[in-house]
Amino acid sequence: DVTGVGLFDLERVLNPEEPLNAELVVAPPGFSVSYIGMNASQPPFDDANFRKALNHAIDKELIADEVLAELVKPAYSILPPGFPGYTTDIKGLHFDPDLAREYLAQSEYADADTRPRIVVTVPGTGGTIGLDLEVIIEMWKQELGVEVEIQQVEWATYLEDLDDKKFQAYAGLGWSADYPDPQDFLDILFHTESGMNHGSYSNPEVDKILEKARTIQDVSERVSLYNQAEQMIVDDAAWVPTWFTGEQYALVKPYLKGYRLTPMVVPKLQEIRIE
Repeated sequence: DVTGVGLFDLERVLNPEEPLNAELVVAPPGFSVSYIGMNASQPPFDDANFRKALNHAIDKELIADEVLAELVKPAYSILPPGFPGYTTDIKGLHFDPDLAREYLAQSEYADADTRPRIVVTVPGTGGTIGLDLEVIIEMWKQELGVEVEIQQVEWATYLEDLDDKKFQAYAGLGWSADYPDPQDFLDILFHTESGMNHGSYSNPEVDKILEKARTIQDVSERVSLYNQAEQMIVDDAAWVPTWFTGEQYALVKPYLKGYRLTPMVVPKLQEIRIE
């Protein structure tokens, strides 16, 4: 009765002459962010300069426009646009190949001959890894001379090893809001003691700010604290944030009434009816 519309079907469905176009529903962008995770407890990702180099070597604008057909928006921060606490004041790690090479030269892993083997793990069993990830890996190679291998594992094993923080780096993931509060992204994903901090990121100053924000009642003061924490997390290159969700597209059968796509991952089902 309801099905999402992906990259390879979108052009056809958007055609007004296509019968399925009559069932097309368009919704605002979702509150989610996709990313490449890096385990800060394992070389070479234990070096912040190396992580920054990888961030600055990705032309996200090019990938979003030419590879992903503008279905996503480049992400340079953690909180998605429109989400409580979101601000355009966050200074992200934008595409800058020269700066990327400077950070690589400053890192402990500038020498490719002595650099540890780099493996990015993704869920799957022999299928494609995603066009965006393929392009990102090629950009790392072209801009930095950094070679990356891909390892695919089946989903259950992926989740188990992710929880055990076994991966050196990992992709194929995103985070969608469960509730409309910055804590749902920043505290849950980046506090040192959080079970969802799969990359072993740890910054005592960030922890202090996140812990203080938990008990603050004043909304503006609380948001200010989260903005501080987010900027520090971005500056540390804890992740490679890749994409925010663009407009959402779905096909909904005409007999299904009251179905609404929302920015939250939790669906709104109370108004749905069949006629």
